[in-house]
Amino acid sequence: MTTIADRARELTVSREPFVHATVVRAQEPTSARPGDAAVILPDGSIEGFVGGVCAESSVRAAALDTLRDGNALLLRVLPDGVATFPEAPGARVVVNPCHSGGAIEIFLRPMLPAPVLRLVGSTPISAAVATLAAFLDFEVVTSGDHAGCSAVVVAGLGKGEQEAIRAALDAGVEFIALVASRKRGAVVLDELELTDAERARVHTPAGLDIGARTPQEIALSVMAEVVRAIRVDGLAPYAGTPEARQQQAVDPVCGMTVLVAPETPHARVDGQDHWFCCAGCRTSFTAA
Repeated sequence: MTTIADRARELTVSREPFVHATVVRAQEPTSARPGDAAVILPDGSIEGFVGGVCAESSVRAAALDTLRDGNALLLRVLPDGVATFPEAPGARVVVNPCHSGGAIEIFLRPMLPAPVLRLVGSTPISAAVATLAAFLDFEVVTSGDHAGCSAVVVAGLGKGEQEAIRAALDAGVEFIALVASRKRGAVVLDELELTDAERARVHTPAGLDIGARTPQEIALSVMAEVVRAIRVDGLAPYAGTPEARQQQAVDPVCGMTVLVAPETPHARVDGQDHWFCCAGCRTSFTAA
């Protein structure tokens, strides 16, 4: 049998984003036990076990949030009517209205693949960018196509620039940095005859204006702009980043927040859609 640890290694090797969930504390009569683990994929599917159906709904919603922001989270699921834990940074408290009761704490750790930076050019500047990008935990590639790249830095200083930019645009890369003077960069883009949308994806002169002169300083300015694009401007740091928040609904019977998915129990009553945490709640609602 494939263990959760084996599955996590498999997903890491294949550069698939996921959340590693581990039960760190459980209070009877909850069905989970400390050490139980699971992986949660971007589509909301859960492999492994971290609690019953009610806890699963809260785990799924919280896990997808961690994939979006990249921050680990301690999820505390408490039975209805129990005093909450003190508020703490990095912790979230949700109420489990299911009758089974029991409290559970689950540590959710998002495992995101390193962003891929494609470098074009063999120059002192490209060498400096490669060194700094690796230090910043980017996966640096200098060959192959542009597919799956978070960003492309073109630092050929006049060699192969237009071909590299065109290929990156065609591959769907959202951030392309061209190392060139303002004047030469404008000429390169004009000759490419880009659409307005394409031109907005090419940044030249590359990098933040810090008065950089040496290859190392230019690399610093370029990588600062790339990091800002990811951390501030919303550039997807890796292929497959969840961009849209999955629709959520409140179970009208128990009050639990559930993710709307094809497998979520659903009923349409009097022309209105309702989603439920489990089939039992749906039966109770439709029988009323």
